[in-house]
Amino acid sequence: MTQLAFVGLGAMGSRVAKRLLDAGYPVMGHNRTRARAEALISAGMGWADSPRAAAGAADVVFSMVTDNAALGSIAEGPDGVLAGLAPGKIWVDMSTVSPEASRALAARVAGQGAYMLDAPVSGGPVTVEQGNLAIMAAGDQVAFRHVEPLLLAIGPKVSYVGDNGTALVLKLAGNLSLAVQMLAFSEGVLLAEKNGVPRETAVQVLLNGALASPMLKYRGPFVLEMPHPALFSVQLTQKDVLLALEVARSSGTPLPTAAVTNEFLTAAKAMGLAGEDFAALFQVLARLANVA
Repeated sequence: MTQLAFVGLGAMGSRVAKRLLDAGYPVMGHNRTRARAEALISAGMGWADSPRAAAGAADVVFSMVTDNAALGSIAEGPDGVLAGLAPGKIWVDMSTVSPEASRALAARVAGQGAYMLDAPVSGGPVTVEQGNLAIMAAGDQVAFRHVEPLLLAIGPKVSYVGDNGTALVLKLAGNLSLAVQMLAFSEGVLLAEKNGVPRETAVQVLLNGALASPMLKYRGPFVLEMPHPALFSVQLTQKDVLLALEVARSSGTPLPTAAVTNEFLTAAKAMGLAGEDFAALFQVLARLANVA
């Protein structure tokens, strides 16, 4: 079978790697902290001492890290993924990072005779475990067709969207919309509460109406009780909104509601809510309105 490697075994990466193991694929894994990989090692995953060792042992390398800096840290240097890539190998990066940075890295990979796909996902840890993750992929189409069965082992919805970087643009487009929706929903709930409607009633009624997207049906109740740990933190949400605004500036695209939402995410961080789920946008508004 195709030998796989997985670099970056955090909350999401570990669950994605587990799905590949459960599908019967041999996987070599690497994480900055080995302790976080012990459960996967017990489940049959091999251990690589560096990203280079993981890439060198695999036909297809997966990675999933937090941001541009983390991607650079696993890619660069004598022990990085780039040093372990040989001609014909495929690197599938599932991180949510800057499309520009990803394209630049893909060009370097191509210069070594290998291929890189950006393949960000829509969904969280629970979605991965349920097998419902949606994946967007971009890059060389022949390379995509080669890894498509692997991606389908991770989640049932896999879409090829075009050249390198375009999957990341779509991921950022989706995530900025999630944040904007949450802020708008929070405004509606707060307006109702300030004018005599109990918060619980406002949430229930609004989520039974036409505005209730799947995301709001899932996250809207967090206005009443926040999840712990956070499913998608204020910190990570703002990272993606800022990346979207960066793409918007470079392409001359107006994103007025995303810009406003970014300011509320900044306020959430100033209020000590950076690690809370981004549903904490309601708490920011509530404090401004002097509502407990």
